[in-house]
Amino acid sequence: MKRKFGPVMAASALVLASTLSGCTAKADGTGGVGVEVGGAADWTAVGGGFDETSYSRLDQIGTGNIDKLGLAWALDLPGEVTLEATPLEVDGVIYFTGSYAKAYAVDATTGKVLWTYDPETWKHDPAAMHFSFGANRGMAYEDGKVFAASLDGRLFALDAKTGKELWVSESIPEGALNISTGAPRVMNGKVIIGNGGADFGARGFVTAFDAETGKLLWRFYTTPGTDEENAGKPAMELAAKTWGPDHLKAGGGGGTVWNGMTYDPELNRIYIGVGNAGPYDPDIRDPDSKGDNLFTTSIVALDADTGKYIWHYQENPRDSWDYKSTPNIQIATLTIDGKLRKVLMHAPTNGFFYVLDRKTGKLVNEPGKTTLITWAKGIDMKTGRPIEAPQIRYETGLTKMWPGTIGGHNWQAMSYSPKTGLVYIPQQQIGARFSRKGGSENAFNVMGLMLEPITEKPGDGHGYLVAWDPVAQKEVWRVQHKGLWNGGTLATAGGVVFQGTATGYFKAYDAKSGKELWKFNAGLGIIGAPMSYSRDGKQYVSVLVGYGGTTAAYGHFMDMGYKYGLQPRRLLTFAIGGDKSLPPSPPPDFTVHALDDPALTLDEDDVLAGRALSVQCAACHGVGLQATGTPGPDLRESAIALDLDSFRALLQSGPLMSRGMPRFENLTEDQIRQLHAYIRAKAREALGKREKDDTAPSAKL
Repeated sequence: MKRKFGPVMAASALVLASTLSGCTAKADGTGGVGVEVGGAADWTAVGGGFDETSYSRLDQIGTGNIDKLGLAWALDLPGEVTLEATPLEVDGVIYFTGSYAKAYAVDATTGKVLWTYDPETWKHDPAAMHFSFGANRGMAYEDGKVFAASLDGRLFALDAKTGKELWVSESIPEGALNISTGAPRVMNGKVIIGNGGADFGARGFVTAFDAETGKLLWRFYTTPGTDEENAGKPAMELAAKTWGPDHLKAGGGGGTVWNGMTYDPELNRIYIGVGNAGPYDPDIRDPDSKGDNLFTTSIVALDADTGKYIWHYQENPRDSWDYKSTPNIQIATLTIDGKLRKVLMHAPTNGFFYVLDRKTGKLVNEPGKTTLITWAKGIDMKTGRPIEAPQIRYETGLTKMWPGTIGGHNWQAMSYSPKTGLVYIPQQQIGARFSRKGGSENAFNVMGLMLEPITEKPGDGHGYLVAWDPVAQKEVWRVQHKGLWNGGTLATAGGVVFQGTATGYFKAYDAKSGKELWKFNAGLGIIGAPMSYSRDGKQYVSVLVGYGGTTAAYGHFMDMGYKYGLQPRRLLTFAIGGDKSLPPSPPPDFTVHALDDPALTLDEDDVLAGRALSVQCAACHGVGLQATGTPGPDLRESAIALDLDSFRALLQSGPLMSRGMPRFENLTEDQIRQLHAYIRAKAREALGKREKDDTAPSAKL
């Protein structure tokens, strides 16, 4: 696939960057549904089953014996960096994806690798590596096949037993700026996949393929195109009325669907969670109207067979803050006002908790605030629209608001227990400063809007595990974590909630009270969600260990003291009576072990120019070069970045592309020298040999 991009687009992308077929449904009397395959309790989808509740109906591991939980086996994963996937388990085999969608099949009782498949994005479409750091959120399974998508958008089907490639289909049109990091979903013989790229204005869409052949069946766009493209398509004609006539001049409008997609077999629908608008600033994105900009930051219901629009609910009309509806969408049956209601439950990044009627998309009860919210008073039950605070679209040039751009809840899966009736949400609290006037070195100019994280309120800078009552719309209990960016959750019939933390501990909590019951030192932060399965009468819990993702773009706010490549990435599996142990991992180290060449004289104009160019490095190496150890090394500590000739060779020839380091053929000799000067200046700052200068204008994306 050929992609059209320049340094600005590449930089922007870097910074921000189940069906029941063959299964048996098992109702538990509370409206939850489990999935069994082959007579053993398996985990056949990202969220455990089509309901996406991340709930295990296994109860062998419970509050009464959790102290006997131990490591059954561990699998080291050399070469992997960011691990965001929730593994699947079917008929005794665990399936998961690594940083760049490398697929693994592992024996579920021994941890032995059975096969691997590498889509090798760096060979097939190296330009895609400029649009995001390596991250992938997993696979789908149906009828003896597993499915995943590479960063460049190739959807591939593999034989689940052998790993043999069955078919590969391009899910992104040639020349589009979209990339794929999410897990596909399967729905009765079809596979659906979305994509990312809204942060630099890409136009969002989802595509359904035939699971047997890879043939494209239908595609639904989440923002309108040209008048000719919209004509005769009711959903696009509806959306177009909410945009100005020239909205395509700034890009495709955003609205990418890169995570939350939930199949409803009863109604034969797919619910998609649509991402933020792009560019963020509505006066740049859509200057000629004050419309809602459908279908950005919405949940949209589509017919699973045809992709035909059914209904939508927009959580943030005219999004201006990188808010998104991409967190997981859960199906449940709740008793509300004495009536059984078939609902969707959703905790998007804007901080509210929504319960919607699955048939109509209407609010069932008044959404509650799950975190600190300053952008709105609440949600109007008559209109479904937020009651917005004044001046939140930086009308005066500056807006501070909570939650910030990573939101109160992001892609890390929340779980729902039908036994307790509670939803367990991984949250974070941090604000954001939006300005058209400038910012500090922690700020980025995103297509004309300065954006940076801020910590000014009590509780800022921390992550939380929140137990939420979706019927009463209130918090039941809360646990505060030291780190901001923590893992997804797993709730079980044993009354336990599992979650990994940024500080490297895998923990178990009492689902009713939030009391910490057990913990295991994994040696590195965890961001993916765990899962549980049973083999030969024994229950297991597995989780991937691989801190990363957007951590570098947040710099010191997400720095947990890890060093690149030093702490091993692993798949860990636990069971009652497990007695294995891990070798000690290097402890957190917050010292920057910077290198310096005292003989090098720095040109201050080069340093300033290099600072602007460094935005292309930020998603992997840290904003302002404040590295977090993942997904890339600290350039201030790098021997390659110490020597200009070595640095030039790395950028121009791309010898580390297979390890995730792109080739930057778009950089000139002067620009490489300027980047080198900025790195050397920041290294001297870390060594105390140079005064920090935070007055220069921030980098423009």
